[in-house]
Amino acid sequence: MRRVAALAVLIAAVVAVVLVVGLGGEDNPYRVRAIFDNAGFVIPGEDVKVAGVKVGKIAELDVTDDFKAAVVLEITDPGYQDFRQDAECEVRPQSLIGERFVECRPTQAHAPGEQAAAPLERIGDGPGKGEYLLPVERTSKAVDIDLINDVMREPERERLSIILAELGTGLAGRGEDLDAVIRRANPALKEVDDVLAILASQNRTLERLATDSDTVLAPLARERRHVASALENSAEVAQAAAERRAELEAGLQRLPGFLRELRPTMTRLGALSDEMTPVLSDLGAAAPSVNRLILQLGPFSTAAVPALESLGEAAEIGTPAVTDARPVIADLRRAATSALPVARSAANILTSLRRTRGIERAMDYVFYQVAAINGFDSFGHYLRAGLIVNGCSTYATEPVLGCSSGWAGSSASASSAPAAPAAPAKAPDTKILERSTTPVDHGSPPPAETQAVLDYLFGSDGE
Repeated sequence: MRRVAALAVLIAAVVAVVLVVGLGGEDNPYRVRAIFDNAGFVIPGEDVKVAGVKVGKIAELDVTDDFKAAVVLEITDPGYQDFRQDAECEVRPQSLIGERFVECRPTQAHAPGEQAAAPLERIGDGPGKGEYLLPVERTSKAVDIDLINDVMREPERERLSIILAELGTGLAGRGEDLDAVIRRANPALKEVDDVLAILASQNRTLERLATDSDTVLAPLARERRHVASALENSAEVAQAAAERRAELEAGLQRLPGFLRELRPTMTRLGALSDEMTPVLSDLGAAAPSVNRLILQLGPFSTAAVPALESLGEAAEIGTPAVTDARPVIADLRRAATSALPVARSAANILTSLRRTRGIERAMDYVFYQVAAINGFDSFGHYLRAGLIVNGCSTYATEPVLGCSSGWAGSSASASSAPAAPAAPAKAPDTKILERSTTPVDHGSPPPAETQAVLDYLFGSDGE
């Protein structure tokens, strides 16, 4: 039981860790506070990219005490939430209308086995508390096109003229050499023109290639250690394959036959995949419920810990009691074995009664029998019975004049008609009191109280 409790607590802890990790990105987003000398035209909400792939956005802007621009970068992609001290960020133009985005490199490439740079320091207090600080030495800003156009304005234009004049003076004495260089460069320039023409005809393909390469290279750059390890392992695999080229050749020769034999299996597998589509669809629909169950499992597991601990304590107390009760359990087992034939017979009887509705028939008999011996009038139900009320209806221990009775050992019975007084008969020795069963003489009328009872039970006519 302790092992079960420990396992439940471990599961609850794992679920809690998963919940904290899974929900931590919403409560505590990964933010980098990058310091720039100039962050002109940078606005919150613009993209933060790594190798051309969007990994976050610009959360907010601020000004430092030394009048630098603090750009807070909120990194939402979990794969890039690990900026190192050799990270670099640059403000670059998004388009020609002045929009800007921030291009970052979380860390620099390094050779396999070389130790990576340490993570960025986290701000402990003050502005940007909890954010990771990227100093101004690791940031830069691209030269805007309007600054290049400023070359044509004064005084930059005169300065550029002086530079070109000095360059011309330096080449003035080497005209022949410059002519030879230009002539020798002519074929190469023609080939360059042809290459540029081919590239111009394939500009859409090149554009898609650049976009797709960014999509492909971003995960590779993130997992460059694994890529390098894969290349090293591929070299070892290639060497092992070269050593077993004979076996590989034999395997390739058997491959067509294997594929022919595999075709029916793949056909059945395809049918199975088609049949599994509804199941997977239902599973996808049930995924939110499963997630909700996992989220609710953490509090439930925490609440179940005291119950499991109490159950363990109860098990420790109950184990000796169960051990002491083993003889009683053995006696109950023997009693149950002995009672099995009786139980089977009782089960057969009860089954028969239930199948034939015997108990209901017995209840019907009682009901109808009671209904047959009872009556009903305006006053209610009554019992049909004859009430004998006269001088001979009481119990007597000695013979009574005018009443007949059966006494043990008596040879004569008294007449029901009036007779002369006679000596009382001798009482029997047995002294047995019996109820008279001889018809009673109804010649004399009953008392008034008895007549009132008869009128109430049988009517005013006394029948």
